[in-house]
Amino acid sequence: MRAPEPSRLLSLFLAVTGGLVLWAAFPDAGVWPAAFVAVAVLYWSLGRDHAAWNALVGLLFGLAFFLPHLWWAHESTETAPWIAVSTVEALFLAAFGALWTWARRARFLRRRGWRLAAAFAVLYVAVEQWRAELPFGGFPWGRLAWAMAGAPTGRAAWLGGTVAVGLLVAFAGALLALAVAAALRARAGRAVGALLLGAAVAVGPLVLPLPASASAGPVATPDGQEVYDAGSDLAERGTLWAGAVQGDVGEPGLGAFANRAEVLNNHLQGTYTLAESFAGELDVVLWPENGSDLDPQEAPDVARGLDAAATAVGAPILVGAQEFPETGGRYNVSLLWQAGTGVIGRYAKQHPAPFGEYIPLRSVLRVFSDQVDRVTTDMIAGVNPPFVDVPSRLGQGDHRLGTVICFEVAYDEIVRDAVLQGAQVLVVPTNNASFGFTAESTQQLAMSRVQAITTGRATVQISTVGVSGVITPDGTVVRSTGLFTADEFVAHLPLRSSVTPAVAAGYWPGWVVGGLAVLLVVTGLVTGIAGRPRTAQA
Repeated sequence: MRAPEPSRLLSLFLAVTGGLVLWAAFPDAGVWPAAFVAVAVLYWSLGRDHAAWNALVGLLFGLAFFLPHLWWAHESTETAPWIAVSTVEALFLAAFGALWTWARRARFLRRRGWRLAAAFAVLYVAVEQWRAELPFGGFPWGRLAWAMAGAPTGRAAWLGGTVAVGLLVAFAGALLALAVAAALRARAGRAVGALLLGAAVAVGPLVLPLPASASAGPVATPDGQEVYDAGSDLAERGTLWAGAVQGDVGEPGLGAFANRAEVLNNHLQGTYTLAESFAGELDVVLWPENGSDLDPQEAPDVARGLDAAATAVGAPILVGAQEFPETGGRYNVSLLWQAGTGVIGRYAKQHPAPFGEYIPLRSVLRVFSDQVDRVTTDMIAGVNPPFVDVPSRLGQGDHRLGTVICFEVAYDEIVRDAVLQGAQVLVVPTNNASFGFTAESTQQLAMSRVQAITTGRATVQISTVGVSGVITPDGTVVRSTGLFTADEFVAHLPLRSSVTPAVAAGYWPGWVVGGLAVLLVVTGLVTGIAGRPRTAQA
């Protein structure tokens, strides 16, 4: 005997409630257990055996989640673009609602229990994966894994990346739904069994052998300065001393593009501040994305300013800048600048953000909103691998920094490629100046934490306005900055060369989940056509 279907009104109420609960799991609220509850509520809300209705339910769940989760898009543009991107992402949840209706009709899912929960998790994470790839290269914001940066479940990223974490969260959430349904039907044994299995799934990653540091945290220097150890005792190829400058942009609400000379000068001044205490002791100084919107390769005065600052601090500077080739468009680049030489390393952003850094279908979209004209020059995708090599100040060869610019931290393949290309630490230069005091920067920091776990690499996120942070290879934040403040810090980073199972697995977790999801849906559709049995339900 299956549980009765929820009424239409109840399923709509559950959908909106579940979406809002999922929003609370992410920064800035950051109540990560809410993710399990949200998945359970979504499972309950999709109880009716009607694909079109469940598509509507999924859409409402998605809108209730993405509209507040992506509020920063409203802050940086206007209402129409914010609603548009939220709706596009919510449509994937609508598709999930329909696909789940068909998939659970498969004969082998008729039995209540863990099979249904596992199938639900596979399909949900497959849709997440497709959303991270489509359209226009996808938009992975809002994946379940990003809410788990500080949770035991998040440690599974070491084993299988965001796919593994998402599977565990969705599986545990569906088991929670089954447990509550069993309890309501006075089946105590089943309820306890589902709860225990769900709890084991959620906390099981605690047994994984992530690299744990005994040295991480703030460390006082002999002259009273403070540096931040990101797990130097975990080093496999020596360590890197990195200074980082968060220069700020002046008035909140103005992007880095609005105060070009001021932003550049702020970061130069921050570099001189580092030089006062650490001259000759650093391997590199890290600036954020757009730390200099004037290309030092084209602006002699900027080049002279960088030469002077790099000479004072005694280290090359990783400068965020824009390049404007004669053929048109622009590149978003991280340039490693050495005094007297100029550029000795360069990475151009591979994955420009659609609608933020370039406008696809510009002429069509202009009919609906003039916001497309905020991007006057479309960004071009770079083709070079995501790293730069920093010469060791001690003459011990080069240190390879994985450079992942801004939103690229959400794209697993770019981060993974950096490590496979030999990156020993990760650097995430970002410019959050356009997003005000929203949660965009803290959401991004959570992604950097998960990617640190996935790769086993110490990570520095450095922003124009914050939040910047120093992260150990197990995802622990040992230093973070405030928003719209000027700040500088020094990080002692372990250089690591080992490859985690997640990195070694490459695309396979996503491919396997996607293939299983297609198989589930096809099997369910065939079963439905053959006889349309009653839907399996908790």
